[in-house]
Amino acid sequence: MESQDQESKSRVVKIQSKDSWESYLSQATNQGCPIVPHFTASWCMPSVVMNPVFEELASTYQDVLFLTVDVDDVKEVATKYEVKAMPTFLLMKEGAQVDKLIGANPDEIKKRIEGLVQSCGVYVA
Repeated sequence: MESQDQESKSRVVKIQSKDSWESYLSQATNQGCPIVPHFTASWCMPSVVMNPVFEELASTYQDVLFLTVDVDDVKEVATKYEVKAMPTFLLMKEGAQVDKLIGANPDEIKKRIEGLVQSCGVYVA
């Protein structure tokens, strides 16, 4: 069960419900922590391909909360943020969406997260 071992070491939080989304969003907002949710689907290959990239970013930017939201499991959240294609990445600060990237583009998501981190005054580990 190699994947379970990897999941236990993951810095990416998998959102299981609307309640857990709201809880993490509230907690991160109260702490002034930027948030980067990855809206994904298990059947979407571009989303699956971005998972290791997202994990690497979560290890690099430890003061950012990285969330994974499966659109089939947590439809209410995907609908609220008008997610219509996967993968979709939101960049959030102070609980509000400040940017959105649709598609599997590792270089672009890195660049946008770097910009988010700089705008929030968060430092890279």
